[in-house]
Amino acid sequence: MLIEAVIGNLDEPGRFAQLDAVKVDTLVLDRWEAQKHRLRKTTEGGTEVALSLDRDCRLRDGDILYWDRAAGTAIVARVELGEVMVVDLHPTDDSVKTAVEVGHALGNQHWPAVVKGARIYVPVAVDRAVLDSVMRTHAFPGVSYRFAPGAEVVADLTAGEARQLFGGADKEAAVGGADPPHTHSG
Repeated sequence: MLIEAVIGNLDEPGRFAQLDAVKVDTLVLDRWEAQKHRLRKTTEGGTEVALSLDRDCRLRDGDILYWDRAAGTAIVARVELGEVMVVDLHPTDDSVKTAVEVGHALGNQHWPAVVKGARIYVPVAVDRAVLDSVMRTHAFPGVSYRFAPGAEVVADLTAGEARQLFGGADKEAAVGGADPPHTHSG
């Protein structure tokens, strides 16, 4: 089955209520697959799907890829983005110094990061205890951080930033966190 466009998303209030009455098949994508515009994969129900999407299309969790009202079937994407460390830089007299020090510490670990305003996003591609240890060891003044599901932060990112954040981590080293988000202050 060739899919060339996204029909909509399950999060659109009321628009897709009729899907409750159809058989929904799920196309499970990890954070690397969700960044691709061309992909072949089999759904959980066994349907072979070929994605051929526009370059500016970014698949999101809950995207409706196929819907046959007459047959009562639909295919919906489930995107598993993984966890992200969200670092917030709070204004201080030494904000620039602190920002450079945080960047230096993250860079020394070779962790990919996306900077947006006073916030830094780092994909959790190693055990979260390692990221936590680096942040606590440095105890940056005016900096707080927390761990959040990727699905929570992706809405704040452009397609390019999401690709950089979720597509740039080492797939073999990635470790998803099953624990609920935690907040830490340094």
